[in-house]
Amino acid sequence: MVLLAADGIAIEAVHEPADFDADVTHDAAGRVPVTVVAHGFTGSAGRPHVRRAAAVFRRYGAVITFSFRGHGASGGRSTVGDREVLDLAAAVAWARRLGHRTVWTVGFSMGGSVVLRHAALYPAAGPDAHASGHADGRGSGPAEGHGSGHADTHGPAHTDAVVAVSAPARWYYRGTAAMRRLHWVVTRPLGRAVGRYGLRTRIHTSDWDPVPLDPAEAAARIAPTPLLLVHGDRDPYFPLDHPRALATAAGPQADLWLEPGMGHAENAADEALLARIADWAARRAPGG
Repeated sequence: MVLLAADGIAIEAVHEPADFDADVTHDAAGRVPVTVVAHGFTGSAGRPHVRRAAAVFRRYGAVITFSFRGHGASGGRSTVGDREVLDLAAAVAWARRLGHRTVWTVGFSMGGSVVLRHAALYPAAGPDAHASGHADGRGSGPAEGHGSGHADTHGPAHTDAVVAVSAPARWYYRGTAAMRRLHWVVTRPLGRAVGRYGLRTRIHTSDWDPVPLDPAEAAARIAPTPLLLVHGDRDPYFPLDHPRALATAAGPQADLWLEPGMGHAENAADEALLARIADWAARRAPGG
């Protein structure tokens, strides 16, 4: 399916049913939960590590994978976590239009920061969006899709549980060599050319204006929605002060898993960890 984000960017998305061989929990109406997967920077719905995660999550319900703007077959250019919140909102709204009552979001790295901000900006009660994905609330909320072959993304876009894997706690972090390389890719013309042709990621040339809600600030606004923070102790991008800062900001409603020997994001998440994540969401999400 092609979804339209609230600002009109076309987003490729795939819905897969639950694995028929799995013992999936249904709600009273016979509906299965759905996991919406938010990949990391330079990923896409079709990347092998995203497909592996989707295969595990299908044991627990349906799965929606999608490509953030500037990635895969989606339109637009990456804003490296800013307006990507609109892409996730479109995918969650689509999940609910498909009839899924229980939706949980799982984000990796950049996607981890996006699921945090999405949960803060699209609460379960009250108005269902700041369309810009910014704390100042610019815009008018999720927009309907237009044109043949596009999904109507109008409707509730909140999540029932949030999992952020290898997420940063703050913007502009350059404390590791890996993050210094990433900033070079994002901020330099030659770096963006490497991103486009070497990493298959189209990156926006404009700076953030305004700066989006800080991930730690977002974490503080998520309660009472269940939140799980997962981070490896060998993450080459973000050291352990990041997940600890997120957990402190979120307070006692958040669960923090510090994984021994784990590296970064979906590439480092093995099937056992993915299954534990899905099991946590199935137990913690309302109706799960």
